[in-house]
Formats: sequence, structure tokens, C-alpha cells
Amino acid sequence: MIVTMAESVPGREIAEVVGVTRGNVVRARFIGRDFIAGLRNLVGGEVNEYSKLLAEAREQALDRMTRHATEMGADAVISFRFASAAIMEGTSEILAYGTAVKLK
Repeated sequence: MIVTMAESVPGREIAEVVGVTRGNVVRARFIGRDFIAGLRNLVGGEVNEYSKLLAEAREQALDRMTRHATEMGADAVISFRFASAAIMEGTSEILAYGTAVKLK
């Protein structure tokens, strides 16, 4: 599956726009991770525990989006983006979305 942030696939022609494809994941923080992150916050610097959690969530959302595009019969996803939102305190949603297309 080709996934691009561009509005087209270089060197390829779009035969059909299939529709919007998306994949999301909602993750909650873990109390143990919060404790370690709180300690890191005291000394400053990157909070690796949260960085890793968000990276994993982005990968999972991307996987779900590409699976959805495949189920739609698409060859590629153009105009790919990530969005995030806080659902409630300690819980975040990562959304991967784009336009599923068939290529010639």
C-alpha cells in the first residue's frame, strides 16, 4: 500500500477516488509510566515513556488506516494526515486519515 502526504502519487495516475479511509486508536496512560514520567519531569528533558506510547499509537492507527483502505479496494492513500485529541484526562486518541484511491 502506497501512503503519501502528497495529493497524488508521483509517476502514477489516479483512476478512481474510493473515499476517506481512517484508523484510530485510543490510549490511556498507565500509573507506573506516569510515576516515572513525573520523575523525569522534575529534571527536565524528553519524557521517553510518553514518546514511546505515542509512537506506538501512531503506528497502530496507520496500520488500521491502511487495512481499511485495502478493504475498500484501494491501491494507495493520498493526502495522509495524523490528528490527535484528548478524550478525557489521561486518555488520547490518535487518528490517521487520508483519501483512498485506485491507481491506473
